Amino acid sequence: MNLQEYSAYDAVGLAELVRKKQVSASELNKLAYDAGNNINPKLNAIVEFYDDRIEESKLESSKDSFFQGVPFLVKDLALMDFGKKVEAGSRLSEGMIAPFDSELMSRYKRAGLNNIGRTTCPEFGFSCATESVLRGITNNPWDVEKSTGGSSGGAAAAVASGIVPVAHASDAGGSIRCPASCCGLFGLKPSRGRISLSPAGDGFNGLANEHVISRSVRDSAAILDFTQGYLAGDPYSAAPPTNLYIDECSKDPQSLTIGFTKEPNELYSIDDEVKLCVDDAAKLCEHLGHVVVEDSPSWDEPSAIRCNLDLWAANCVATTNMLSSVNSRDVNEETVEKITLASYEYGSGLLSSVFVDALGTANQISRQVVPFFERYDILLTPTLLRSGIEHGQYSMQEYSGSVQGWFEKMGEIGNFLSIFNMTGLPAMSVPLFVSKSGLPIGIQFVAGYGREDLLFQLAGQLERESPWVHRKPKNHISY
Repeated sequence: MNLQEYSAYDAVGLAELVRKKQVSASELNKLAYDAGNNINPKLNAIVEFYDDRIEESKLESSKDSFFQGVPFLVKDLALMDFGKKVEAGSRLSEGMIAPFDSELMSRYKRAGLNNIGRTTCPEFGFSCATESVLRGITNNPWDVEKSTGGSSGGAAAAVASGIVPVAHASDAGGSIRCPASCCGLFGLKPSRGRISLSPAGDGFNGLANEHVISRSVRDSAAILDFTQGYLAGDPYSAAPPTNLYIDECSKDPQSLTIGFTKEPNELYSIDDEVKLCVDDAAKLCEHLGHVVVEDSPSWDEPSAIRCNLDLWAANCVATTNMLSSVNSRDVNEETVEKITLASYEYGSGLLSSVFVDALGTANQISRQVVPFFERYDILLTPTLLRSGIEHGQYSMQEYSGSVQGWFEKMGEIGNFLSIFNMTGLPAMSVPLFVSKSGLPIGIQFVAGYGREDLLFQLAGQLERESPWVHRKPKNHISY
């Protein structure tokens, strides 16, 4: 198998080849390793490869599992892979070794995915662009002068360029959906509680979720089948699915009632080209037999921004204090970036009553938004308000404004993202369009709590009607 052949398959397809003994897991992992070493210098998407995970002798435990040792990459943020470094894109935690496997990492391993390395992220995932003082800038395979988005930008660049068919990602404010849109990929943020974050109780007071970024819908669905599920002690629980998600994405949904909007909050503006794509997506859904109405939930955006600010800043304090203690390093300008330090200082002075008020605000906003899904099955929005993020536009080190200004700034591109972290609803970015300048444009679809089944049904239908797998960026391993 050569790189062109390898990159033509998704993870489910590669696993089937291994199962039929048409290729070995070791061969696949060597191809991914070679591909990464060839193209990563252009992209800076991979922090390191694990040489000890490539050989056949290391893949014995994957032989009877679904994914059969298919190569995989993990975002260098919070997921623990025993004995491997986890640095969260920060000098504060540089060199830190994971003391155990996270529950999700254990589930990946049981499913047979072979984690062969770490992908880049901004410091602590605090930006919608993937660049850090520690690791530098990650470039978009479609245009290396543009950002991959963030914070799972390294994962998106690795998948879009063909190094691996699917990679781990996380999302506390849009960090799966934003890079999926920027890099022309499928990215689903599951419902709160769908995937256990054990041994952590939760992530950012319920804002954070983990899953993957993939080229195909079925890869995302199949991996969620193996990783979803409540673990005793988890603070949240989503009802188990009735059917396998991989089966859901292969069947068309019944006629859905879809509300759509192309108008962001009054604080922000949207590019005309993205507006047209939203209109075209609505027409596509109508063509597929769905009832499409221009309508959307409303919420108090200034209160949502303030709520996110207080929750993120409080969690920033807890995270940096823990890492400071574990790594015996002080929290200062030599160990963290400017916006992290500003968030830390703001959070350190936050009254406990203000933090509790922020939790109450999140609940109030959720109750403003969620009733929309009693009237509609799906909400359709732009994923991002424009195509293309410039390098340096969301630099945590160069930004000189206030902490609140930072959150307002990220809303300039991601106004429709973080609200669905706050509400805990499942949301996906589907790579339906490409801009006139050749950059991908994703469309976001949101469902009611626990209704990933509807999203996978719709995503599979869209993938069959308007496929995207044939689109390849300028920087791809097959060239």
